[in-house]
Parts: sequence; structure tokens; C-alpha cells
Amino acid sequence: MNAPNKQPKQRDPGVQQILTLARRYCDWIEAAGPAAPHWLREVALLLPRLHAAMTSVPDHGPRAGSVNPVDLDARFDLYSRLRALLADRDGYFLAFDRVQEGLDARTGSLADDLTDIYCELKAGLRIFDLDPQRALQTWLLGYEGHWREHLIDAERHLAMLAAADRLGRVGDRD
Repeated sequence: MNAPNKQPKQRDPGVQQILTLARRYCDWIEAAGPAAPHWLREVALLLPRLHAAMTSVPDHGPRAGSVNPVDLDARFDLYSRLRALLADRDGYFLAFDRVQEGLDARTGSLADDLTDIYCELKAGLRIFDLDPQRALQTWLLGYEGHWREHLIDAERHLAMLAAADRLGRVGDRD
């Protein structure tokens, strides 16, 4: 008797789109640097498409509660590399309406946003070929509980950089 095939006979187009965008995003993040000077511009174009794909995929049942372990050293190395590449384009202020409650202005880091999105997508890519349903559940659970906020913040900051014509080439000093 053959083992059950975990690969669906015909993949949902929304799932296929997430898979394609996840691979492209991870490829651009891994290539980021002088050899790929337009990586940030490419990421800025990919994120809205990824956001739309994540919000349009049909519900595929209950979400498994498992969390994929993160290699914190590798995560920190990626964050540090992206932060150095982004330089003065990394930090941004978060918009919020609670100044009257005594909260100080909060800041964000594009390098942190891009790193967290990368780690979440990469976790799903690692298991996709073995178990596509689990990969989708991993992406959806992570998106709903964590990286959606990073995605929104990154999209906003990249739009601001694009409006100021600051996506540029890696190493350019605007």
C-alpha cells in the first residue's frame, strides 16, 4: 500500500500565490546587498501582493497551535545585515493616537520587520514540500498572531521611502 500523498492533486490558486511570493521574498532578502542593488525596491513591490494573498486565501480549517523554533543566532545575523544595508532608512516612527495618555512616541525598524517576515515565511517554505497543509497553517497562524503587524509597518515605511525617492540602490547615500 502506498503512503498517502500529502500534496493536493490541484493546489488552491491562493495557496500557490502565497508559495510563489514567499519564495520570491525570501530569495530577495537572501540576495540583499551590493550584488542585488535593487532588492529593497523589489521587496517594496512584493509586500503589498503578499499582504493581499494572505488576506484572500480561503480558511483551510483549524489552525494548529505549534510554533516553529527560530534559530535566534541566524535571525540576529540577518537582522544585523539588513540593518547595516538599510542604514538611515531603517528606523521610523510608529503612528498612534495615545499621546494624551502619556505614551512616548514609538519607533520601528524596517530591518526587524523584514527579518520577522522572512523567518515566518522561511519556516513554512521548509515544510511545504513535505506537508503543504501544515505550511499554510504555519503561515496563517504566524500572520494572524505576529507578522501581519510587521508587514503593515514595513509597507507603510517603504511607501514613505518610495515617496521620498529613497528606495535607491544599496549603499547610495540619498
